[in-house]
Amino acid sequence: MPQLEVLTALDKAKTQWYHFTAIIIAGMGFFTDAYDLFCISTVTKLIGRIYYYHPGSTSPGTIPAGPNQALNAVALVGAFFGQLLFGYLGDKLGRKRVYGMTLLMMIVFSIASGFSFGSTAKGVMTSLCFFRFWLGVGIGGDYPLSATIMSEYSNTRTRGAFIAAVFSMQGLGLLTAASVALAISGGLNNKYPAPPFNVNAVASVNPQCDIAWRILFMIGAIPATATFYYRLRMPETARYTALVERNNKQAAIDMATVLDVEFKQVDLEPSQEHAQYAFGSRKFWRLHLLHLIGTCGCWFIFDISYYSQNLFQQTVYTNIGWLPNNKTVSALEEMFKASRAQALIALCGTVPGYYVAILLIDVIGRWIIQLQGFFFMSVFMFALAIPYNHWKNNDHTGFIIIYALTFFFSNFGPNTTTFIVPAEIYPARFRSTCHGISAASGKLGAIVGAFGFNYIAQPKTDPPVGYPAGLGLQDAIYIMASVNAIGFFLTFLVPETNQKSLEDLTGENDDDSPDPVPMLENKTNAA
Repeated sequence: MPQLEVLTALDKAKTQWYHFTAIIIAGMGFFTDAYDLFCISTVTKLIGRIYYYHPGSTSPGTIPAGPNQALNAVALVGAFFGQLLFGYLGDKLGRKRVYGMTLLMMIVFSIASGFSFGSTAKGVMTSLCFFRFWLGVGIGGDYPLSATIMSEYSNTRTRGAFIAAVFSMQGLGLLTAASVALAISGGLNNKYPAPPFNVNAVASVNPQCDIAWRILFMIGAIPATATFYYRLRMPETARYTALVERNNKQAAIDMATVLDVEFKQVDLEPSQEHAQYAFGSRKFWRLHLLHLIGTCGCWFIFDISYYSQNLFQQTVYTNIGWLPNNKTVSALEEMFKASRAQALIALCGTVPGYYVAILLIDVIGRWIIQLQGFFFMSVFMFALAIPYNHWKNNDHTGFIIIYALTFFFSNFGPNTTTFIVPAEIYPARFRSTCHGISAASGKLGAIVGAFGFNYIAQPKTDPPVGYPAGLGLQDAIYIMASVNAIGFFLTFLVPETNQKSLEDLTGENDDDSPDPVPMLENKTNAA
């Protein structure tokens, strides 16, 4: 069928100010997402010192294996359920109706995490895990909704860059989490200095330590709160209104609101219902089974490696000797140095990767970026693992440079493309659902990484109290390199979507033609 004129106008629309507004509104959810998910890596050691130190012990307190796994993974479990739930609701009720709910959950449970109650380790960890689970549900729900909304607002020419720009806010969130942790720990350590653990074990953890991690969690609510009102005011996407609700008139009106256009004819009849294949039908599986295997498989494989790297950066830096022995520093000093290391990696490797992806995603396409990303992540991981003892004993700087490059190619690679492609290749009526399924597959990979890496990377001899002997960091890096190589081959199941209309990609132009929609005319030039 000829494409609806309202959607044709959307595909051909020049870039306008509202596109950038939508990027900020949608992207702030990802800023909060990364901030809340990854700030935990800067304070796990601190929480261990506060609540798990045993008087008379010769080592600082550490969170035992079980609670530590729960703390790192519970938000990911919540995100898994949130992606499936809100992905489905985004198609069933509309993107707009549930979009504000995810951000509200992030705001409420970011603040609640800081108020985790109890004076014992069990009480604090139980309440913190409870709040972070529901925080994760809100974070997870934002994935399919933000990706789908930005995809459906965008024009064909710059759609990849717009969706990538939304996702790039994740990099800024990660950098901000490390920077805020750095500022909090540095400020409190300067005002309330404490001796190292090996000088005075008890005094090395001063009362301000319990304030530090709580403030860090609650600050995550600020950016989300700032954009909550504007998210509620966003109109429903014209594609959902026209293709799912079959209301061409409202789609045209919403288009005029979003892109500052006017239409010649206002009196539009709703388009008629036409036979369409359902989600889970034989035709669905025939057309989209390989797509789902590709988008789900690539995201699952990628997140195993990516979340392992991000959640356990402090373990990596300590094992190679880049961070000092925890007995020679106070609790806040350890948090400061770990946050500084994480901020440096984010600034030099993680964040630049996002912006290179934005610049090139509509030039060289999604497929090439994902393929080369997996390839170089695997290459650099092997480059770390094979001469591991050289890096550990002789060249910490070289290790960190190559480690930063793995983050660069993560983001100028599959971290960006696995988010974009599922928002483009599925029909509007189940686009959000399929994106949610793909994203939830990624979170399953993240859960595997969060649980698995923490055990595998433990030393072969003399592991920390509460942990069994592992394979060691070198073998853990070998495993991550091999996992990335699997992602390289799975990429061949993912189609290229660059410079193609969403309706051409999904086959929605092949259905019987609904009632025509009047031509829309731009009132303003591109911004």
